[in-house]
Amino acid sequence: MSKLDLNKVLLFYCGITECGFGSLRGNEGTWINHGLCLISAVLKKEGYNTELVDLRRLQDWNDLERFVKEEKFDIAGFTVMSVDYNPVTKCIEIIKRLKPAAKVIVGGPHVSICPEELTSNKNIDYVFIGEAEKSIVPLIAKIRNNEVQDRVVYGERPNLDELPFADRELFSLPEEPFVPFLKGPFVTLIAGRGCVYNCNYCQPAERIIFGSGVRRRSVENIISELEFMRNKQNFNSMMIHDDCLTEDKAWIMEFCSKYTKNGFNQPFVCQSRPDLIVKNIKMVKHLKKAGLAMFIVGFESGSQRMLDFLQKGTTVRQNIQAAEICHRFKIKIWANYMLGLPGETKEEQRMTVDMIKKIRPYHCSPAYYTPHPGSKLFDYCQKNDLSLIKNHDDYRRSTYEPKIKGIDYDYLKGLLYESISYGEDGRIKGTGRLLLNRIKSFLNLNKQPSGTK
Repeated sequence: MSKLDLNKVLLFYCGITECGFGSLRGNEGTWINHGLCLISAVLKKEGYNTELVDLRRLQDWNDLERFVKEEKFDIAGFTVMSVDYNPVTKCIEIIKRLKPAAKVIVGGPHVSICPEELTSNKNIDYVFIGEAEKSIVPLIAKIRNNEVQDRVVYGERPNLDELPFADRELFSLPEEPFVPFLKGPFVTLIAGRGCVYNCNYCQPAERIIFGSGVRRRSVENIISELEFMRNKQNFNSMMIHDDCLTEDKAWIMEFCSKYTKNGFNQPFVCQSRPDLIVKNIKMVKHLKKAGLAMFIVGFESGSQRMLDFLQKGTTVRQNIQAAEICHRFKIKIWANYMLGLPGETKEEQRMTVDMIKKIRPYHCSPAYYTPHPGSKLFDYCQKNDLSLIKNHDDYRRSTYEPKIKGIDYDYLKGLLYESISYGEDGRIKGTGRLLLNRIKSFLNLNKQPSGTK
């Protein structure tokens, strides 16, 4: 049994709603949580020790109880996504039952968007609103010194270039590529925070968390981290997680230039929008030359009425044109799109599938529209009594279960399978294995729910 280490902070990752216990393997299942890794880096810089408790590594709740009983700790920190609220609160209940003196700190997207859900939980000692990197160290110092501290802490937004690089060693397994044409070692990074667009299935949640506009790290800072990872891991491919990396053309052009100038030729993946691809072909050409292997693009719908309803700011024509440009430059397409939007007709759902056939993506990534807290469309669904969300687990991005009223999900299922059955060459392919395997895993997982039951 270990002794109490007053310099140690336990950080908890509870992302098991979709994958379950014992799931730390394969593709996205190995990706680090950058929020926790940055908190760990900040704490280590100030002399603290950090240790990760990753529920995906454990076998069940009994396994967690054994760990909590044996471990000597006094501070536990959690990041909370809406979809993982149940396992987070279950985990905190176990900690407080077995170690009542331990202080529990929660932060993350769901905390900033729905703070009242966390402040109403008496097992939580401190609730972080906003970004925590600049405020977490003073809070822990006050806890350790038994100083009075408000229960709700409002984080100060940091200068991203002044933060240490993410502590990737917190997650002990290496990240793995999520597509076969990317070779390991594989890494992910985040260049900035925030989004300038107004899609109502997302905003204003991003602005609540990160403020208006985008704060992006300097290109020099990104190159420095890439050099650090090249020396440490000799990575062969990477993904940049930003919601829309290409919204700042000048930043992209500088990045492409310095990426190649500093000897990087590793292929990478990033996210973009159809309108940006269509309007900035020169930028796309430079990205390809620098190593862009695939764009992740939110096409969302083949109905212009639905795109306008979503306040996407794009057109169906741009969706098709963006795909044509990607094919011209031999950039693979990971196509995100939604079926089952509020008020969407069967004809419009069919239009989305027909659009996907024209786009001919490398990978189809469909989702049933799911109303998420913090978005205008969530409020719309609540106001019009459309939501079928009964539990936080239901926020998972999936094509497994009904999300809103008024949708024929049996009909959608047929369209779903049709949409994932076409390859880049436009011919029917008997695949879609990734999606089908996820559906099978979900069905098996939900025989033993991961939530609070």
